[in-house]
Amino acid sequence: MFSFNYSEGASTFDVWMIWIVVFVALFGLNEVTRRYKWCGFFCFLVLPIVLSILWFTVLKDTTYTDWFHLAKVYSSTAGCLGFWCIRHIKGTNKITGETWRLADKKWALYFPPLILAINILEAVARDVQVGLQYVGGGILTDDNMYVIGGPWNFMNGAAGILNIITITGWVGICLRKKTKADGSRDMLWPDMLWFWIIPYDLWNFAYTYNCLPAHAWYCGFALLLAPTLCAFTVGKGAWLQHRAHTLALWCMFAQTFPAFIDEGKYAVASSYNTTALFLVSFAALAANVGIFVFMIYRIVKTKKNPYKGELFSDLAVFLKIKKLGE
Repeated sequence: MFSFNYSEGASTFDVWMIWIVVFVALFGLNEVTRRYKWCGFFCFLVLPIVLSILWFTVLKDTTYTDWFHLAKVYSSTAGCLGFWCIRHIKGTNKITGETWRLADKKWALYFPPLILAINILEAVARDVQVGLQYVGGGILTDDNMYVIGGPWNFMNGAAGILNIITITGWVGICLRKKTKADGSRDMLWPDMLWFWIIPYDLWNFAYTYNCLPAHAWYCGFALLLAPTLCAFTVGKGAWLQHRAHTLALWCMFAQTFPAFIDEGKYAVASSYNTTALFLVSFAALAANVGIFVFMIYRIVKTKKNPYKGELFSDLAVFLKIKKLGE
């Protein structure tokens, strides 16, 4: 599936060690930004402003300037800022004297599914673009990366649309209780469970493998595993928040140091094997068809509207996450 840069002196051990460093860094930085309020504020507001100035001035000849990379870095950062506001903004009504929190405003809870759907649609659009314009292979005009377009792009595009349709239960988003062990006040989404997260990961990996083949080793493999592992361990129930944090941090790093993943012995490219391309996208489509069928089954069984309420509220895994919330 991947081609290591042995001609530049890299060994399999070297590349795996660098992958582990990237993975640990993403996991660790997510822990810092989720647990410490003002670290998150700095990383997702102050730092992007400073870096943006550098990208469009002294780094303008080396950084990515195509529409997709810019849209991804700013939309993921916007998601982090929105989630930070939901978690931390509160105040007092000057007239009634009552305290209020943004997390309690139902209209604010439309933001997480909206920014998630936008990010998925960005990638679906890229898959369709590659599938239409680069049949047989070619260099992306806005990214100087070789891609091979084919039916796998449309399969994965369909998987992405199904992934959006199966986003459920955002009205139940809540904040994690503050404890001695964890004062993060994570944004919990109890209805977003492992059987949705894994199809998302498969879809997103297939997208990177199809459309960012020279980056999929890091931004597909390591970047997807870090938030998923956090959501299944120390940060249960807050996968979307972890995903936004790690994605924004990686995008800022990649914009600033593109040579890390594009050049040198630690750059890892796709093998461009069309069978691998097909199988990866087929797995993503199959998984997302599966969660779509399961969602329909649950709707029929429970008579619940997944867009107005929580669809999986009777499942044990849902209840464990709900207990963590306020």
